[in-house]
Amino acid sequence: MGFGFPFGCVASVAAVVVADLAGATGHPWYALVTLGAVVLASAYRCSPAAASGVAVVAWALHTGFVLGRFGELAFDRGSGLAALVLASALLAGALARTVSTLRSRVSSVQARVSSVPVRESSVRVREFAGRVPRIP
Repeated sequence: MGFGFPFGCVASVAAVVVADLAGATGHPWYALVTLGAVVLASAYRCSPAAASGVAVVAWALHTGFVLGRFGELAFDRGSGLAALVLASALLAGALARTVSTLRSRVSSVQARVSSVPVRESSVRVREFAGRVPRIP
């Protein structure tokens, strides 16, 4: 899917707008929660490069428009905390994607193994059908 980064950027902008309308300038955690959800979802659904890009854009939006009001990036304690939260969301989404991929591989192998006894039983039915006398 080649549209992970653009969709993630649009979702990040929408999350910041919604959080700002809810009062994120007074309570920056509003924006971190919504942006963390966007980064988590993009890390689960997109490539690692796209999800990392979304995390960087989300951090810049949070730092520039929630912590600072004029789009200027600030490198202070609040922006460091935002980077930590968004990096944690990125890591959690990537781990969830890896676990999900491994589970789907295991279940597909189990499905292949369980279909073997069905084939063996159908061979036995054919052998049994060959022994039954036919009525003319």
